[in-house]
Amino acid sequence: AARLVEKDPKKAIEEIKDPTNIIVGERYEFLLDVEFDEEDEIGSEAGIEIRAIIGKIEDEVKLVNYFIIDKKDDSYLDFALEDEEEAEIVAFAKEQLFPKEPVVE
Repeated sequence: AARLVEKDPKKAIEEIKDPTNIIVGERYEFLLDVEFDEEDEIGSEAGIEIRAIIGKIEDEVKLVNYFIIDKKDDSYLDFALEDEEEAEIVAFAKEQLFPKEPVVE
């Protein structure tokens, strides 16, 4: 099982600008550190990073694409995340991009 490790949001999130206006909605790139259980075969001594592209169109936020990177040599790893791992990335992105306002009573 994987666990996202929070990075400094100022360094880990970047809005992707589209000067051509081809992309509908907003796009954000997240760089996420990931910790894996020791029994997982995917773990790397240098660590694993996920480069996630998050899209927002109106009220819908979704994972557009992602790349899993071995930090040892910046190589791309060829495997897919599980559905619950993808959902965790989307939930994390929503928390970072659109924090809930505190309720004032």
